[in-house]
Amino acid sequence: MNALERLAVDFEAAAGGSLLSVWGSVTELTASHVRVAGLSRFAKLGDWVAIETETGEQTGETIRVDFETISVRTFEDRVRAAIGARARIAPTLELRPDVSWKGRVIDALAQPADGGPPLAKGPCCMPLDRPPPPAFYRERLNTPVMTGTRAIDVFTPLCAGQRIGIFAGSGVGKSTLLSMLAKGNKFDTAVFAAIGERGREVKEFVEDALAGGMGKAIVVVSTSDESPMMRRLAAKTALSTAEYFRDQGERVLLIFDSITRYAQAAREISLAAGEPPVSRGFPPSVFTELPKLLERAGCDAKGGSITGVFSVLVEGDDHNDPIADTIRGILDGHVVLDRAIADQGRFPAIDILGSVSRLAMRVWTPAQRVAVRELKSLIAKYEETRDIRLIGGYKPGNDPQLDKAMLIVPPLYQYLNQGPDDVRQDETIDGMLRVMLGGYQQRAEAAPLT
Repeated sequence: MNALERLAVDFEAAAGGSLLSVWGSVTELTASHVRVAGLSRFAKLGDWVAIETETGEQTGETIRVDFETISVRTFEDRVRAAIGARARIAPTLELRPDVSWKGRVIDALAQPADGGPPLAKGPCCMPLDRPPPPAFYRERLNTPVMTGTRAIDVFTPLCAGQRIGIFAGSGVGKSTLLSMLAKGNKFDTAVFAAIGERGREVKEFVEDALAGGMGKAIVVVSTSDESPMMRRLAAKTALSTAEYFRDQGERVLLIFDSITRYAQAAREISLAAGEPPVSRGFPPSVFTELPKLLERAGCDAKGGSITGVFSVLVEGDDHNDPIADTIRGILDGHVVLDRAIADQGRFPAIDILGSVSRLAMRVWTPAQRVAVRELKSLIAKYEETRDIRLIGGYKPGNDPQLDKAMLIVPPLYQYLNQGPDDVRQDETIDGMLRVMLGGYQQRAEAAPLT
């Protein structure tokens, strides 16, 4: 390096930035994007752009690059720029998580949302679009995790590093079940991402679900009234924060409420970029982004793990809509909440027969596997004969399996009925199975069917 080059480097460092700034100008304003001329040769997809306004700079992200112009979607819903306003390429968010973030509520830009002091910056910068770990660099998932929710721990048990979805329509108890799972104390860090949900639920979740456990929790918030850019960014902020603590060897619980709102935000952004819709209004890029985001959870070779619980809002109770179907195929299991069960007053309204954990066989012992299969068989028998029993077509003694189901299933449903304040961490699968099956002989003797 010659003297002139050294002088340029020293001057650039003293100036705190590049010696050359390239500026463009706003040529078009729409409800969905801002078009800027003069930056297309320098901008790439995903680059941040700062636009000058009367009240300061407004930041957005490049969503389309044409030969002469670029399209920018601002992080605020309301565009404050005017035609002819200057715009420049800006640095992207520098996310530096720190252990002091535990106990805080932050927004998508990693700024305090709880009225507390500014956040400390950690030692390393975490990329927002970090690629998932290579397939052969992932550790196998073999460590069981007890959630304290009996229906899940017995019928769809989880392993540390597993990704599972909570599939439900609106008003079926999805958020309540997530709050029950958040009470688990088996994790070093909990990251809760409130993406596109009701604003009032954030404070309720922090004060109720995380009561006593907020010291190890980080809440990332982007409510339904915020722009789709903020909702999508909040999802990436939460996942990058979880990855930081996983890289430190910690066991992280990541609760995502909801991944559907993330997909809807991605849809709005892609449509604004001119991408055509292909499946119920969703463009192809949404189905590309979902696995890239979801595959980032799991275990790594350093011993850390991210156990992901992703809520999926099923529109119109159609569990085969494109987003729900795609997510179900990516995750390691799904818990289905049924509106009919909720109408009966049974909560959590888990459809035991429709819920699956792909890692359950690594949790159950051979004896537990046999017992769970027997219970599922009895539940299936009980449910498929419901109409016959309601019209008086059931005669005790004609079907021994149905007779057994009549004795076991009703108290089993009562035992599985839990509220947010009834989460216990000291129960074991063997103990719960003994309660479900062990009293059969006593009940048969006390209330004979014949």
